[in-house]
Amino acid sequence: MSTFFDEQKKSFVDVPVTDGKISTAEFLDASESLIKLFDLLGSTAFTVVKNDLQGNVTKVRTRLLETPDKSATLQDLVLNEIAEKKSKTATQGLLWLSRGLQFTAQAMSETVDNKDKELKKTFTDAYNKTLVKYHSFVVKPIFKLAMNACPYRKDFFEKLGQDQEKVLKQLIEWLEALESIVKIIFEFFESGNYGKGL
Repeated sequence: MSTFFDEQKKSFVDVPVTDGKISTAEFLDASESLIKLFDLLGSTAFTVVKNDLQGNVTKVRTRLLETPDKSATLQDLVLNEIAEKKSKTATQGLLWLSRGLQFTAQAMSETVDNKDKELKKTFTDAYNKTLVKYHSFVVKPIFKLAMNACPYRKDFFEKLGQDQEKVLKQLIEWLEALESIVKIIFEFFESGNYGKGL
């Protein structure tokens, strides 16, 4: 029986990280696979979340395609874009994409750790711990609406796959890899204050 994780184009588990540097192409593929998770939540309210994530993936991918020789890893991509002293579109895209990934990781982590809580609660808690501080008063209600539209926990997990034991094992592995990658990205941004003004 295949699961949501079996059908992903690329999982965060498979993203190469060498000497703390993250492979750009595989990271983007894994991020696009993650976006499909929001389809399983089943509400059009999540369109805004999906579009935000996809828009940021596109910004980073555009830079990768324009300067493949300077963008093999996320760190190289950011450093080379900043060195050009022109646009920081991809750097900004990566920062916002990472915030969205952090929110998703937090939401799924809270869901795994609190088996008695519904998704509406775990996703709202995750939003309040991650994205809320970056969002304007215009954006906050849109995201809160999406959190309130979360399906029942049981229904969501059934959509992830029939073999719940396998689903949970894969989800935990995927989460660990995602959290590790997000941590590396944030530490990199902090190390050079690359997110300033973005």
